[in-house]
Amino acid sequence: MSHTAHHFFELLGLPQQFSIDLEVLQRNYRKIQAEVHPDKFVTATPSERLQSMQTATLMNEAYQTLKHPTSRARYLLQLQGIETLEDSNTAMPADFLMTQMEWREAMEDAQHAHDIDALEDLLRTMKASAKALQEEFADTVSGNPQAAAQLVRKLSFIDKVSADVQEIISRLED
Repeated sequence: MSHTAHHFFELLGLPQQFSIDLEVLQRNYRKIQAEVHPDKFVTATPSERLQSMQTATLMNEAYQTLKHPTSRARYLLQLQGIETLEDSNTAMPADFLMTQMEWREAMEDAQHAHDIDALEDLLRTMKASAKALQEEFADTVSGNPQAAAQLVRKLSFIDKVSADVQEIISRLED
């Protein structure tokens, strides 16, 4: 993390915790974006302009990170010095892997059948599953960061499958 003392929660005026108010996040982000808008720096010196661009970029990164539950969770752990290692640590409990396989099979079946309703049902199921993991994460993050990191890896998995399902839905809808 190459950022100065200001971390993303601080930058966007939020408490450093998993449960955040997304409306406050959006409101604060818009306010800051307006303050560093390039139009305001037309007459500024090159270094002021550069500074405002860097701030805008950092703010955008902060916003995108905190807006999505999985990246927000991952970032909270990074602030504690815990890396979630999604790429290298793919070990998953057997029951979770079974569920993953079932979801992927359901996805493929629905895709072949051009069944958008079934795909949307699947998305709802995965969303509920992610929500349960997010709540578990919120309870776990301060006490047991390693267990919390495992939850982030699970959330990351669900995000991937969800993205695939959404892509199939939009293809079928065309």
